[in-house]
Amino acid sequence: MLDRFTMPLTHRPLARLARVLDGRLTPDQVTLGAFVIGMAALPLLAFEHYGWALMAIMLNRLGDGLDGALARLADKTSDAGGFLDIGLDFVFYAAVVFGFALADPAANALAAAFLLFAFIGTGTSFLAFAIAASRRGITRPRFPQKAFYYMEGLTEGTETVAALVLFCLFPGQFAWLAALFSLACLITTATRLWGGYRALSHEP
Repeated sequence: MLDRFTMPLTHRPLARLARVLDGRLTPDQVTLGAFVIGMAALPLLAFEHYGWALMAIMLNRLGDGLDGALARLADKTSDAGGFLDIGLDFVFYAAVVFGFALADPAANALAAAFLLFAFIGTGTSFLAFAIAASRRGITRPRFPQKAFYYMEGLTEGTETVAALVLFCLFPGQFAWLAALFSLACLITTATRLWGGYRALSHEP
């Protein structure tokens, strides 16, 4: 819901940083490096080092934006890079949720399982429509920098990052924060499935 507003704000700073790194790192190297850093959040959360975990999460998100900016600057955008980026993103999101489950299984495991269930819905509806949109040549002018069709919803990247930050800042409230975000994800899944089905039904 908020990505349409936040992406233009981050575009220029990321482009400046990409110019500094151009020729030193490839977009895929940034993607993989950000993933490794982000995955460090899992053990950090499991041992309740929430501040360090938050730093790993934010560095991962910085890398997630930087790899695309670097690819566009070097004119090296590719389906392979886009596939790697989105695939590792979903693994990272799930790892963070799993980390909170490990931190306090008694208090967090059920809410974490509910959130992972909701993530399956948002992720599959998002990617399934992207496949169909690619086959039919459907584009999204609002997100031309994306390597795939970017289907909007109540919970997008900005909302997900905000939720992860809140989880780390208020770990004792993870259960109810995760439950609330899970409900928002389920609403997103429902609207994407309905909207996607209607859009594809009316496409020649």
